[in-house]
Amino acid sequence: MGFKMGIVGLPNVGKSTLFNALTKTAAAQAANFPFCTIEPNVGEVGVPDSRLDALAAIAGSKQIIPTRMTFVDIAGLVKGASKGEGLGNQFLANIRECDAIAHVVRCFEDGDVTHVEGRVDPVDDASVIETELMLSDLESIEKRRAGLVRKIKGNDKDAIQQDRLLAAAQTAIENDKPARSVEVDEDDAKAWRLLQLLSQKPILYVCNVEEENAAKGNAHSDAVAAMAAAQGAGAVVISAKIEEEISQLDPEEAEMFLDEMDLEEAGLDRLIRAGYELLKLETYFTVGPKEARAWTIQAGTTAPAAAGVIHGDFERGFIRAETIAYTDYIACEGETKAKETGKMRAEGKTYIVKDGDVMHFLFNT
Repeated sequence: MGFKMGIVGLPNVGKSTLFNALTKTAAAQAANFPFCTIEPNVGEVGVPDSRLDALAAIAGSKQIIPTRMTFVDIAGLVKGASKGEGLGNQFLANIRECDAIAHVVRCFEDGDVTHVEGRVDPVDDASVIETELMLSDLESIEKRRAGLVRKIKGNDKDAIQQDRLLAAAQTAIENDKPARSVEVDEDDAKAWRLLQLLSQKPILYVCNVEEENAAKGNAHSDAVAAMAAAQGAGAVVISAKIEEEISQLDPEEAEMFLDEMDLEEAGLDRLIRAGYELLKLETYFTVGPKEARAWTIQAGTTAPAAAGVIHGDFERGFIRAETIAYTDYIACEGETKAKETGKMRAEGKTYIVKDGDVMHFLFNT
C-alpha cells in the first residue's frame, strides 16, 4: 500500500507549485489568482529510499520498484468553504478521500504574490482551514446522529457505537478542537476511522519559505512548528520554488544544487518521511535477481497481513516468512551468507514486521 495525501491551503500559498515539483509535471496550473486549480490534480511518485538501491546492488536486481505515494492537489479553500463558498463543498469532498492532509501555509514575504487576506500570518491561515473542516464535520455529525435515532431505539449495537463516537467528536468540535483530538479506545478504532471526518485526518503543516530560508526556516515557520507541536501534528519546511527547480535537474545536478543551497536532501524526501511518521507507516522489502521492491505497511502489521499487501493469497495461505533485517542483509552482502550465519529467521503468524525487513513469504495455494 501507499497512501494518499491531499495538498490543501488558502489560495496563492504555493500548493500547485509544490505539487508540480513533487510529481515533476506541469499538470497543475500555477497562477497568481484564486482557484487556478478547479479539479483536483492527482500525481503518483515513487518514494525515495536509498536502502532499496543498496539491496538491489547486492542482489543484482534487474528492476527497482519503490513504493508509491499519491498526492492530490486540491484547490485553494477560503473562509466559508463549509457553506459552499469558493466551490467549497467540492473541495471538502476531495479531502475526505485522502488519508492525510498536507496543509501548505505561506511563510514567505512577497509583495508580487497576492494573499487572499492581504497579510502573511500562517498560524491564522491554518486556523481558517481548520475551522472550515470542523464546521463541515459539525454539520455532517448533526445529520448523521439524527439519522441514527431509530436504530438506537431498536438497540442496534453498531448504531449505538457510531452515535457515541460522533457525540465525542461533536463535543470536541464545539469546544474548538478538531476530531483528531479525541482519544479513542482500541475497540473503537475501526468504527472511528469509518466516520471519515475531515478534522479527524492527520495533518502535516508544510511551511513554504523563501529560498534563502529553505535550510533553517524563518520566524513564520517557527510559529507554525510551535503550533503543530501543541496540536500533536507534523511540520516540515520547504521552499516550493527550490523544489520546482530541483525537479527539472538530473540527479547529479540536483545534488550539486542542494549543496549550494546548504540542504542535505530534497524537500520531497523530508515531506515523505514526515508523512510516514504522521501515519505510522513502515517499509519492508522483497529482493531477488528479477526485482528489488519496497512495500508500505502500517506499523504493528503482522507477517500474514504484510504478505497480503502483495497478494491476498499470500495472507490466506501464509505458512511462514523468511526474514532478514536490512542491516544484516547489507553486512552479509546478501541472502546466502545471512542464511549461513543464522541471520535469516523463520517467522510465524504472530511476527510483527519491522521497518527495513527483507522478507520472502511461503504460503499454500
